[in-house]
Amino acid sequence: MDGEQLRKLQAPFKDRYRSDPASALITLEAEGQLADETITCKVSTGKTMLEAGLHPATGGDGLSACSGDMLLEALVACAGVTMKAVATALGITLRGGRVRAEGDLDFSGTLGVDKQAPVGFKNIRLSFRLDTDADEEQLATLQRLTERYCVIYQTLRNPPPVEISRSIV
Repeated sequence: MDGEQLRKLQAPFKDRYRSDPASALITLEAEGQLADETITCKVSTGKTMLEAGLHPATGGDGLSACSGDMLLEALVACAGVTMKAVATALGITLRGGRVRAEGDLDFSGTLGVDKQAPVGFKNIRLSFRLDTDADEEQLATLQRLTERYCVIYQTLRNPPPVEISRSIV
């Protein structure tokens, strides 16, 4: 796909969102099913069921997906797709490349061993290794716009309020 094809593909959406801004607000959903006998949650990804469980550093067997890994994977996926879209729109050729996310966790906080230790990622690093002939100015623009338009990156940088509710079946 080239920049013109991408613009043509996205034009009807942009037109609709300009003329009817409320139509741009879409609620995405995820849902999981708690397992009966194991400490896992089966999550429907839209393509398959994914079983998430404890990380091996908290007693998991390593056979289930870890939600922390899934968060980093979502960041990698979103940043990679966003970068490819931005590069396509700008006419920057990316022959290939790698996107990598790393995150530091202190599991003593997660397990309640150290009440002062944070629960959650202390640091997250996102890096790109690109196969391109783009110059430094183009690469700086590519990175800046990828940061600007990557939904997961922006959500992590500027977290929204999160509400929790519960009910009994």
